[in-house]
Amino acid sequence: MVRKGLEGGSYKPLSEDDIAQIHDTSMRVFEEVGFQVNSQKALAFFRDAGAEVDGHIVRLPRETVMELVARAPSEVTLYGRQPEHHLTLGGARVYAGTGGTALHVIDMASGERRRATLHDLKQIAKLGDGLENIHFFLLPTYPNDVPVENVDVNRFFAGLDNTSKHVMGGVYTLEGIKRVIRMAEIIAGSAERLRQEPFISMIICAISPLKMDRAYGDMIVAIAEAGIPIVVPAEPLCGATSPVTLAGNLVIQNVDSLIGVCLTQMVNRGTPVIYGSVASSTDLRDLKYITGAIEMGLLNAAGAQMAQFYRLPFYATAGMSDAKTIDAQCGYESALSSLLCALAGANFIHDAAGLLDFALSVSYEKYVVDNEIIGMVMRAVEGIRVDEDTLAFDLIKEVGPAGHFVAARHTRKYMRTEHHQPTLSERDNLEEWQAKGKRDTCARARDRVEEILSAPGYRLPDGVRQRILEEIPGIID
Repeated sequence: MVRKGLEGGSYKPLSEDDIAQIHDTSMRVFEEVGFQVNSQKALAFFRDAGAEVDGHIVRLPRETVMELVARAPSEVTLYGRQPEHHLTLGGARVYAGTGGTALHVIDMASGERRRATLHDLKQIAKLGDGLENIHFFLLPTYPNDVPVENVDVNRFFAGLDNTSKHVMGGVYTLEGIKRVIRMAEIIAGSAERLRQEPFISMIICAISPLKMDRAYGDMIVAIAEAGIPIVVPAEPLCGATSPVTLAGNLVIQNVDSLIGVCLTQMVNRGTPVIYGSVASSTDLRDLKYITGAIEMGLLNAAGAQMAQFYRLPFYATAGMSDAKTIDAQCGYESALSSLLCALAGANFIHDAAGLLDFALSVSYEKYVVDNEIIGMVMRAVEGIRVDEDTLAFDLIKEVGPAGHFVAARHTRKYMRTEHHQPTLSERDNLEEWQAKGKRDTCARARDRVEEILSAPGYRLPDGVRQRILEEIPGIID
C-alpha cells in the first residue's frame, strides 16, 4: 500500500505567537533593512510595484508584501506522466522524493566515491521510478561529463525519458530554460497542454542573506513569464549566512523565499510558485554545511508552519545524512529529519532519498533504504484511525478473555492496510537470516537496485524521443 498526499500537521514546533513574531520580524526586515537585487529585470519589477529602490537595495512595505503573497496560488498541482503520480501541494498534504545536485556517486561495485555522469542520472531516474514510496523525481546529480551549456536540457531529458513521475530540477542558464520548456511542450503535445498539466518544474534558490543575484533574478523572471511552476527556496545556514539561533535563521529563510514569491507575482500574477526552505546548521569548526543535524528537521518543520500561515505550498528539505556510507548514522539522521517535516505537514520534502556525505554524493543503495524510511514515515503521518470498526468492540466481546484474533475476518480485512508492509527490512528469525547468507541492509538494498535496473523501465514514445533529438540542440542520447 503506497501512502502519499496524506494530511500532516500533528507536529508543531512553533506556537501561534511564535509564528506571529517571526512574521512581524520578517516584515520589519522588508521595510527597514531591505534586500539586494542585482538583476536589472527584477529591479524594474520591484520599482514598478512601488518598492523603495536605493541603488540595488530594495525595501517593500509589509502591505505590498502581503498583497503579492495573496496573489500566489494556495495550491499547486505538479503532474506526472501518469495520473497516479500527480501531486497537489498545499495545506498540510505530504509528499517526499529525491533531490540535490550531487557531484559524486558512491560506486556500487567498488564502494568508492566517483564523479557523477549522465548515465548515472538516467539510472537513478529509472530506479526512482521503480521505488513505490518515492513520490516525485527531483534531478539529484550533476552530469560532470556534459558541457555546461547543455547540462539543463540533458538533465531534464534524462529524467523525462526514464520516469513517469513529476520531474523537477535546478537550472543554470536562460538558454537551458528555453530548451527544457520547448522539450516539455513537445512531450505534452502543445504549449497549452504543458501549462494545463505541468509535469516539469524548476528551482531558483536565493543567496542568503537577503540577496538576489543577477542570473537567478533573470531566471525567475523568465520562468514566471513562461508560466512554469517555480520553487523559490532559501538556504540560510545558522551562524554563517543567518544568525546562529533557529528563530533568527527562520526570519532570514522567510524573507529570502518571500522575495522570490513576490517577484513571481509581479511578473505574472498567479504564477504557480512554491515557497521553500533548505535551511540548516553550520559546523562552526570549519563552516561546513550540515545536512544530518536534527536542527535541520526542526527548521524545515517550522518552515511548514510558516508556509501554512501564508497559505503557500511548501518545499522542504529533509532525509539527508552526513555519513559517508550506509551505516547507523546514515539511517537515524535521514529518518529523523524526514519524520519531523512530514508530521509538520511539509508538502514537498525533497532530498528525502539518496543523499549522504554533506549532500555531495548519492548512493544507489541509499535510495532503496530511504524508500523504506519514507514508507514508515508516511505510515506515521497517516496516524491512527479511530471509529466503531477499528475499535472492534463486538469482536473483542465475541473472542472474550484468553481468546485470539488470528483467524478473525476483521484481522484479514485490515492486516495489509493497518500496518506498514516493509520491502527491505529484515524480519526473519535468526536461523532463516543466517541460512540466506547473513545479508545486511546495504546488501539487500543492492539486490533491489539490481532488480529494478535490470528490468524494462519507462521510456518516452519513440516518435516523441526522435522529435526531441531532432529539434532540441545539445541532447546526448
